[in-house]
Amino acid sequence: MRAVWYSNLGQARDVLEVGDMATPQVADGEVRVRVATSGINPVDTKRRTGGRGAMGPNLVVPHFDGAGTIDQVGAGVEPGRVGERVWIYEAQWGSDFGTAAEYVTVPSDRAIVLPESASLSDGACLGIPALTAHRCVFADGSVQGKTILVTGGAGAVGNYAIQFAALSGARVLSTVSGAAKAELAAAAGAETIINYREEDVAARVNELTDGEGLDRIVEVEMGGNLATSLEILKPTGVISSYASEGTPEPVIPFYAMLYKNVTLRFELVFLMPEEAKRAAVLDITQWLESDRLKHTVADVFALENVVAAHEAVEAGPLGKILLDLDA
Repeated sequence: MRAVWYSNLGQARDVLEVGDMATPQVADGEVRVRVATSGINPVDTKRRTGGRGAMGPNLVVPHFDGAGTIDQVGAGVEPGRVGERVWIYEAQWGSDFGTAAEYVTVPSDRAIVLPESASLSDGACLGIPALTAHRCVFADGSVQGKTILVTGGAGAVGNYAIQFAALSGARVLSTVSGAAKAELAAAAGAETIINYREEDVAARVNELTDGEGLDRIVEVEMGGNLATSLEILKPTGVISSYASEGTPEPVIPFYAMLYKNVTLRFELVFLMPEEAKRAAVLDITQWLESDRLKHTVADVFALENVVAAHEAVEAGPLGKILLDLDA
């Protein structure tokens, strides 16, 4: 099969290779998927450069997300799954072999049936962003009637978070840094968009909530935004954070947080409780079936152009970068 791999850490053009390797065979409890589309996330590029720890002794076929068709099942898996269109999550978690290949094997429960209303490209957009967003929005229960701020509402996680919260009855505000990003956040269902480069976020939120503040924040930059978050959170409010790139080692103002009884969550999708993953899959499937989700694709590259695809991710696109395995 054709595949992408790297055997050393480094820049995409220095370490990524494209070639032929043996097609994997399923083990017990697994399915093999003929990959149509592989989704690339920032974590894929950061792992390749060593930003998420050292790599093991084996070569790595990258990418956690993707979509395709099951063509083989292992012992213990219902044979009727052969032929199912599926989206995949966590393909490379605990494995050196992700979706940047014509075939990938994954545990059966990581290959989720893709409704006919959704395309394979739609399915490849889900995975890490959608599961992370679901956990950040719902880890503390229903959001019906809650007021939620999603920072970075044009990003992959933030955009799904807006959609999930709005679909579930929340009032959603979002911060962005420009007009194009504002359009994406508004299309996802945010009631009000705040350009943090042009407006005082705390003042605007307090105006919008009549001084009552927010119930929850879905946070893309925990450290950099923490001071503002504490100004606009209600007592017992929740910050669910999945990133803090600008301020990776934030200082925690303990007493300011204590006297608001703030809950601060750190959400790494791979370590989500399994019941939370199942709940996310159930909700996402229902929304896909009713064609209620929007998926933003920034660009699609052929497998042979994977270096350009990784560089596009590193440039910070508006939407997901995909590899088309059939191109």
